[in-house]
Amino acid sequence: MKELAHLNKYFYKYRWRLVPGIFFVITSNIFGVLPAQVIRLAFDLVNENISVFRLFTGFDRQQLIYQVFTSSLLFFGFLVLVLALLRGLFLFFMRQTIILMSRHIEYDMKNEIYQHYQDLSMSFFRRNNTGDLMNRVTEDVSRVRMYVGPAIMYTINTIVLFILAIVAMVNVNMKLAFFSLLPLPILAITIYYVHNIINHRSERIQEQLSRLSAFVQENFSGIRVIKAYGREKEIRKNFAEETEQYKNTSLALVQVQALFYPAILLLVGISTIVTVYVGGIEVMNGTITPGNIAEFIVYLNLLTFPVMSLGWVTSLVQRAAASQKRINEFLQTKPEIAWTKEEELALEGRVEFKNVSFVYPDTGIKAVDNISFEVKPGEFLAIIGRTGSGKSTIANLLLRMYDTTSGEILIDGKPLKEVNLSSYRSQVGFVPQEVFLFSDTISNNIAFGETETNIEKVEQAAKDAAVYKNIIEFEKGFETMIGERGITLSGGQKQRVSIARALIRNPKVLIFDDCLSAIDTRTEEEILNNLGKNMQGKTTVLIAHRVSTIKNADKILVLDQGKIIEHGNHEDLMEVNGVYKDLYEKQLLEEEQEDIS
Repeated sequence: MKELAHLNKYFYKYRWRLVPGIFFVITSNIFGVLPAQVIRLAFDLVNENISVFRLFTGFDRQQLIYQVFTSSLLFFGFLVLVLALLRGLFLFFMRQTIILMSRHIEYDMKNEIYQHYQDLSMSFFRRNNTGDLMNRVTEDVSRVRMYVGPAIMYTINTIVLFILAIVAMVNVNMKLAFFSLLPLPILAITIYYVHNIINHRSERIQEQLSRLSAFVQENFSGIRVIKAYGREKEIRKNFAEETEQYKNTSLALVQVQALFYPAILLLVGISTIVTVYVGGIEVMNGTITPGNIAEFIVYLNLLTFPVMSLGWVTSLVQRAAASQKRINEFLQTKPEIAWTKEEELALEGRVEFKNVSFVYPDTGIKAVDNISFEVKPGEFLAIIGRTGSGKSTIANLLLRMYDTTSGEILIDGKPLKEVNLSSYRSQVGFVPQEVFLFSDTISNNIAFGETETNIEKVEQAAKDAAVYKNIIEFEKGFETMIGERGITLSGGQKQRVSIARALIRNPKVLIFDDCLSAIDTRTEEEILNNLGKNMQGKTTVLIAHRVSTIKNADKILVLDQGKIIEHGNHEDLMEVNGVYKDLYEKQLLEEEQEDIS
């Protein structure tokens, strides 16, 4: 139960739902136990009045006795009905408090987990797949809700009912109560034995469900590649194997439960037989009445469902504990990126790297090796280099998606680790290498970073990104819905919408991470001309593969294997006759050949 102790704060928060719920549980069970005593009185009344009725055979008073007898039975029947209705009313109140409380807790938990996800750093999301993250916030939380709702409710209900029924049974006859309840210790031992099996198999089910969710999510995301390579048959086969494993793990749990419930029913049936046998002996001895046997049978029937639910509740608790353990693993993960300053940052745009090195924690790859450079406010810095040279890593470090392994990054002369990160990022426009668009309208995708905007700003940002003409050609224009991950648009259109999303914020710092790779040279020139106007007064960091994209930059860094091997402006680097000049001449030759062809 130590894993479920995390939920105690929610029980305290919703104590004014839980406490009335417990009161309603107790009250409903009082009204549930009372009918057994009414039935005892009715049973004894029938037994006694039959004997009296026969004594007055042939006398006028027999009819009077019959009328009193029938009136009494009607009264007792009506009383049992009223008590049942009252019990049902309080059961309704019980569910309205405890079950509703569980829904509130479910809502709070999902928000807590989702908020914690957002606080965690990029390395966390690199280590964990999307399907598993989704499963913990949906399926695992739902299993925990079954604990804070039905499991808690039925547990309290069972405890209260057991106490009331056992006290009532002991008050009638200790010996009969002892023999009637004798199978219960056997039941307790059975539950204890099954406890560990259910727990272990529940964890296996959750783990397999996470793998299955991740498999499905990944294949739906890559459906275009699957169809292009004609791998549908193999994927179906792999999916069948995953579902087969999930089925087998689920069946393993069901097999335990399938044996568990009949065993409970058998023990309850044995209790009833023992009650009738021992009760009959006690009636013959004159210690109890026949009505007491009927009363005891009602008590045992009352206890039948709670005893049966013990197995179900045990399963719920164990599965909730397994799920909460998985949730706690993530909730106890501390964000690697944190800051202490809360005051807003008035960003000017000065960026300085001081002997910065960075090693990816998961792979151990040294992406950046002792890099130092400075960008003054309003300057245009370009970074070029081969694939894997560390260009995108610099962009990620600038956004503080990761912290440096060694060295320091300064923003306006302040260490980036001490800057209010939320305020800083709100003043930075970022266009990632891997464009991500949401399943929403084009307009909302462009305005994503803005809390308040208007269509004029959206249209202007689209014009600056050279995507306006493409958008208005769509039937619904800016209100066109983009498919998942922007599947409706071409690669170049997605990149330009992403550029528009960065420009609309009018940021102090612009970071473009190879965002023009899917765009033809003519469109690239148009975008760069428009960007020239937007970049005035803004610090701009442009990462690119094509030299033509960056030749107007104030500073150019040439990277290779995480190190700066050349730096300067276009003219300076051309005079060096190094890597930059080789790249420029090769790309110039390729462009000439394309023009000829």
